[in-house]
Amino acid sequence: MAQSDDAEADMAQPKPRLFLSYTRADIDAARPIISILESAGFDVWWDGLLEGGVNYLPTTEAALENADCVVVLWSKLSVDSNWVRDEAQSGRERGRLVPVSLDGTMSPLGFRQIQLLDISSWKGDAEADEMKRVITAINGLVTSKGGPIADPASAPAIDAAVTGSGPSSSTAPAPAQGALSRRNLIIGGASLAAVGAGLAAWQFDLLPGGTQSDTVAMAVLRFTNLTSDDDNAWFSDGLSNELRQVLARNPRLQVSAPTSSTALEGEDDFAVGRALGVPYILRGSVQLSEGLVRITAELAQVTDGVVRWGESYDREFADVFAIQSEIAQTVALSLVAQIANEREVERSIEDQEDVGGTNDIRAYEAFLRGMALSDLSSGVESDRAALAQFDAAIAADPAYAKAYAMRANQLAAIANAASEADEIAQLFDQSITAARQSIELEPTLVSGHLALGFVLYNGKLDRAAAAPHYQQAQELAPGDADVQRSVAVFYAYGNQQELASQMIDKVIELDPINARAFRTASFVELLGRDYAATITRADEALALNPNLASINYAAGCAWLMQGDLAAAEQAFSAEMVPLFKQTGLAITLHKRRQTGDARAQFDAMVGEYGDASLYQQVQVHAGWGDIQSAIAAFERAIAVQDPGLLLARNDPLLDPLRGDDRFNALLLQLTT
Repeated sequence: MAQSDDAEADMAQPKPRLFLSYTRADIDAARPIISILESAGFDVWWDGLLEGGVNYLPTTEAALENADCVVVLWSKLSVDSNWVRDEAQSGRERGRLVPVSLDGTMSPLGFRQIQLLDISSWKGDAEADEMKRVITAINGLVTSKGGPIADPASAPAIDAAVTGSGPSSSTAPAPAQGALSRRNLIIGGASLAAVGAGLAAWQFDLLPGGTQSDTVAMAVLRFTNLTSDDDNAWFSDGLSNELRQVLARNPRLQVSAPTSSTALEGEDDFAVGRALGVPYILRGSVQLSEGLVRITAELAQVTDGVVRWGESYDREFADVFAIQSEIAQTVALSLVAQIANEREVERSIEDQEDVGGTNDIRAYEAFLRGMALSDLSSGVESDRAALAQFDAAIAADPAYAKAYAMRANQLAAIANAASEADEIAQLFDQSITAARQSIELEPTLVSGHLALGFVLYNGKLDRAAAAPHYQQAQELAPGDADVQRSVAVFYAYGNQQELASQMIDKVIELDPINARAFRTASFVELLGRDYAATITRADEALALNPNLASINYAAGCAWLMQGDLAAAEQAFSAEMVPLFKQTGLAITLHKRRQTGDARAQFDAMVGEYGDASLYQQVQVHAGWGDIQSAIAAFERAIAVQDPGLLLARNDPLLDPLRGDDRFNALLLQLTT
């Protein structure tokens, strides 16, 4: 009897009335959503309900005006529909709008003050988080208007899938009190180029909940390439990386950049933000077409998905520089205003000004292509192809400081892979020249100082000359995890292990899903003789990327130093780099009294790498207790300036040599 009464009560309760706005081209995507909303207890009106002969306009207007909620399905097609925009405007004006993106398309201008729900990654499951949040958002709006509430648990699973592409989101829409647009900035009296006197008047209205901490953490996600040709990913990736580097120059921002990680496959953007431990993400998309570019960007809060600022740009390709500058300035303004006064905000944006760039679109395009090839890092061929692109950028703009810095990096990479002593020396000299040119053109260019520091240290073993450039890079980009990681390695090679360890902990705080950061941390701990921490960091790196090169070598060395030969052999056997694998196994197998197998590993190493393995020969001879051969190999390594010698000061594998006066005298040559 009680159940019957409940059923009658449910039937008497009016259903919330929804108006679904979409474009007819998206009907296949809309149908499963309609079914789910109806099954969840909503009374859904959509134009498919119209009978033949019914006067369309009055019927639609009546349904729209009487709706408790207007759900708009934005897509790359519907944003151009005047009907959909008019229907969305009606919902917005009455405070009843729930915007949903089918394919990652942002809401058009005028509708971005309300948080957009992106379901582009939804696979059609009614129980998926995307649909639960849509229903929760609708219920929250309907309830706030005093209407009935539907039951999100009553929706059955729907097999049909909505397909789409673009950045994904899983958040309920909410009034974007923290949202920022160009129009709001201008009305508020703030210039995008420099924060004006009007900032203090509106920053607390637009940016509530400010904190007194010194910095704000954020992540710049890789922009999505919406161009049909995958070969154009170089531009979307390059643009997001350029934005990250500009923002990282701001001393009030700590900027993370997620790298490829199997631990995050299939995760949406907000899951990435949570994994990075940042409160804000900058994401966007890029589409190129016959000299035109469409760029969308938005700054969103990770916790609740509120879009603080969003914009879409349809410009000629040559206007990309102005777009990039506007995005970086607006993002910094939105975030830094929470923690700083007006003058400090202005100064921080001045500090983040992009330096060493170009206004020549041909040079910029060649530079981004070169960066894509450099990041590929698939061997000498890709390094040489990248060098050719940087040379093309310099030819187009001889004052392009960033291109000179990257030319220096590629020359050093090619030198490290070369085998002829004369060729190596020539390549390193060319690298030093290019790095110096970059700094002469732009004295505050971080990549220029890093490039010069690297080649002076790795190519010339001149630590004293390299040190000022690493220090300058450290000061210029305190919030850039990649820069700080490089500097931490330099300190770890010297006598500043504690500082290196502190810096690498900060790097991991900035980029907690970057396997390379954990690999660097593992080597920093190895050189600092904390073997337990070395293994822990190695395990963390492998959890993020099981195929990461050289990390098993670090773990193997730590196990070896702790006397666990079985674990050391297992780690070395798993190493991806043959040179490191052979070195570790030659030492470990010898200690396990498998001298024949140890000699076979050593001979294979020398046969494959020759004098390029001189430092590793020192390590093996030291591990075998052959001090005389180790000293002789060390002398030869110094003569050819083997980059492996950078490790010699703190390398635990060379401990058997440290009581020998000849070794200590040679080591002194490297450290003075």
